[in-house]
Amino acid sequence: MAYRDLSGGEMTNWGAHHWDIAQWGLGMDDSGPVEILPPDGKEIRVLTYRFANGALMVRDPDRLVRESGQSNGVMFVGSRGKVAVWRYDLKTWPDSLRKQKIGPNEIHLHEADNHHTDFLTAVRTRGEPGANMNVNARSITLAHLGNIAYELGRPVRWNPEREAFVSDPEAERLKSRAMRSPWHL
Repeated sequence: MAYRDLSGGEMTNWGAHHWDIAQWGLGMDDSGPVEILPPDGKEIRVLTYRFANGALMVRDPDRLVRESGQSNGVMFVGSRGKVAVWRYDLKTWPDSLRKQKIGPNEIHLHEADNHHTDFLTAVRTRGEPGANMNVNARSITLAHLGNIAYELGRPVRWNPEREAFVSDPEAERLKSRAMRSPWHL
């Protein structure tokens, strides 16, 4: 029995906690990547997700540890600097970036003290929590897509609207597995 029989490993463990933040920052809450590239030992050094708008998301825990000192989190790299975000804190390069105000036409993320309070507030007000079901589903999908690309050892193309691989029956088969007897749907 391999880990895949029971879980998605660290990809699905920590991916579920941090990739929703990456999706928010990319403005891709309701979408996903169009291509997933596993490391190839040549040009692609780390797992890379390419989005239709050209944005790249890379899974590079070594860089995160080296630059932020944190083992899990999300780092945004832009033309004016970098922002690393992890549980309950963030770090910016340069430091002055942390003090800059976000403009009215820039991306504003949902603010919440913690998931539990945010969820209970949403229940009471009938509003949406920051990590709603769609955001959670899209975020964990990133982890599963990465695992499938790793397992196949090659790039895969993904249609985020259809939530299906593009012309790739082998990858499509890895989205699910046969249920063990006596279980069935």
